[in-house]
Amino acid sequence: MKTNFFIYILLLLAYLIFVQTAKAENIHFNNDIYNLKVSNALELDKGYENEYFPANETKNNWNKMIGIYYYPEISNPLKFASQKDEEIEKRETVALLKYIENKKQDKALLSFLENGEANGKKYFEYNIYKYEKHPDKGTMVLRYAKKYFFKTNAEITKIGHEVKGINDDLLEQLIITPIPPIVEKIME
Repeated sequence: MKTNFFIYILLLLAYLIFVQTAKAENIHFNNDIYNLKVSNALELDKGYENEYFPANETKNNWNKMIGIYYYPEISNPLKFASQKDEEIEKRETVALLKYIENKKQDKALLSFLENGEANGKKYFEYNIYKYEKHPDKGTMVLRYAKKYFFKTNAEITKIGHEVKGINDDLLEQLIITPIPPIVEKIME
């Protein structure tokens, strides 16, 4: 009897380990589950990208997403983030919300709101990027993005208040969130 019980416990542990491994292509963030749907090599930057979306969304049709990007040739995440900050500030369709650097930890955070249009619908795309050193070589970037569609000025005001209210909280969440490792496989 004790042997059977021990075998059942061992099988249960093996099953739980397998389930955790199989779900490594999921990310849980801010009470949502994101599934890996894009995994590509970045030829220009010699890096890699993974993009995660909720179950019913895709790269071409999404409202929320998590991106993980690896740039092995970029050794200074603070300089890289600063360059992105400067690029964003020059664009007319973008409003910079916050740029934060932590030189001791070699990390930076950047949040902004970008105006866009898809299929005749206007939206604001809220983005937060976290830049940090890769443990071995290069820079890792974690991105959280959400689209807010609108039709009226009242909706624009409501979106502005919502983003203002959640921006600091999401920045804090991303600061403490470890960047998951890149999954190197080609997605269809």
